[in-house]
Amino acid sequence: MRDLLNLALTAAAAFSVVSCSQSEAPQEPPAPPRPYPGVKNSPYTLRERHYKPMSIAEALHYRETGGASFYNAGGGSTATGEHPKSKDFYAAHRTLPLPCVVKITNPDNKKSCTARVLDRGPFHPYRIIDVSPAVAHELDFVRAGVHTVDLEVLSVGDGPYRRTPQDKD
Repeated sequence: MRDLLNLALTAAAAFSVVSCSQSEAPQEPPAPPRPYPGVKNSPYTLRERHYKPMSIAEALHYRETGGASFYNAGGGSTATGEHPKSKDFYAAHRTLPLPCVVKITNPDNKKSCTARVLDRGPFHPYRIIDVSPAVAHELDFVRAGVHTVDLEVLSVGDGPYRRTPQDKD
């Protein structure tokens, strides 16, 4: 029995030496996820509900007034693969193409700012957008939690895919 155990240990040691020596260079760790290139507007399903994001042309003429709440992505990965910080100006929308830049205005105090839409949400029937804590502070509605805002799309996409309402098709 002892001879069998020694034979097994010797074979295991020889295998590990062979497998290590065959590898000439150490394996590189996988590359971290990169932000989503271009535009993402594919349909998706969440909690058995189907969502069909609008086309780029529709989004470029999109304006809406409705409820906004704030959330913190907290360094987690967004639908575009980005990892925003709470001090960043970002937002989530159910059906706008990702990413896009929107102008958000608080109609009560006329304060406005721009935010990058890079995530999906809010999934609440009376809200049109979720914004980062930085946006909520800038628009002065942190204490309210949910507030009415005016929303206007300024651009859709990144890099060579970026389009604005002024672009000719």
